[in-house]
Amino acid sequence: MGRYVARRLLQMIPVFIGTTLIIFLMVHILPGDPIRAMWGDKAADPAQVASLRHEFGLDQPLWKQYIDYMGNLFQGDFGKTFGGREVIDEMSESFPVTLRLTAVAMIIEIIVGIGLGAWAGLRAGKAADTGVLIFTLIVISIPVFVLGFLARFVLADQLGWVAPNVQDSTDYAQLFLPGFVLAMLSMAYVARLTRTTFAENLRADYMRTAMAKGLPRRRIIGVHLLRNSLIPVVTFLGTDVGGFIGGAVVTEGIFNVQGVGNLLFKALQQREGSTIVGVVTVFVLVILVINLLVDLLYAVLDPRIRYA
Repeated sequence: MGRYVARRLLQMIPVFIGTTLIIFLMVHILPGDPIRAMWGDKAADPAQVASLRHEFGLDQPLWKQYIDYMGNLFQGDFGKTFGGREVIDEMSESFPVTLRLTAVAMIIEIIVGIGLGAWAGLRAGKAADTGVLIFTLIVISIPVFVLGFLARFVLADQLGWVAPNVQDSTDYAQLFLPGFVLAMLSMAYVARLTRTTFAENLRADYMRTAMAKGLPRRRIIGVHLLRNSLIPVVTFLGTDVGGFIGGAVVTEGIFNVQGVGNLLFKALQQREGSTIVGVVTVFVLVILVINLLVDLLYAVLDPRIRYA
């Protein structure tokens, strides 16, 4: 196990460098000058433009900008915004908000998605199964931004059950509605995937053997069926974290959540390369670590899996 983890950590290095390089190049080869754009329609002072370009290192060759950025990054320096603030300070304020929102969405996705899928899978071919399949298909067909505006209009504006905007990002009750909207699409996929694996594993030989031994139904479902059915679901949940963070850009905009999605959207508007690359860099690190944890969790769910 230790050798496998060490090998995976070493594999993360080229993935991390390659991803940051691609994002860095995409941000810095876009047409236009972000420094000159700070003046908008007004005439820019060439001396001030040159001074700011030198301050942010934009007058250097692109390869040197990347090397300098990576060198500073390994020292914990993500650079500065055009407003003079440290990017790491901006992220330290916004990332906890998005992590709380993602946690709410993940809990909803796991409880409701797996619960619905298991309920439908145990009743495959019956009315309950058909109802779950139709419901999840409807959810999958609705774009997230439409679902978000619809939920806000009905639950906040019309019924008044919740506030239309999140005022306190530390209050999980206020994060429930945006978290629910963020989780809906993934919840539908998890429900359908769980339903399929449950229905398939119910027909497996080991299930018939467990029933023939006279084991209690609760043990058969909770130990044998559930653990084996969750392996593909765990894979999806691990890869879905990146989707949650990306989907937060839309959800946070609808409900005015001051998280990393809002930070990234504003940075894209102002073309603040340091902020964009810094946020995406943290995204990459989070996704790489979660994928490693998911692979290790396989051995917990299925004792037959061993890592050399």
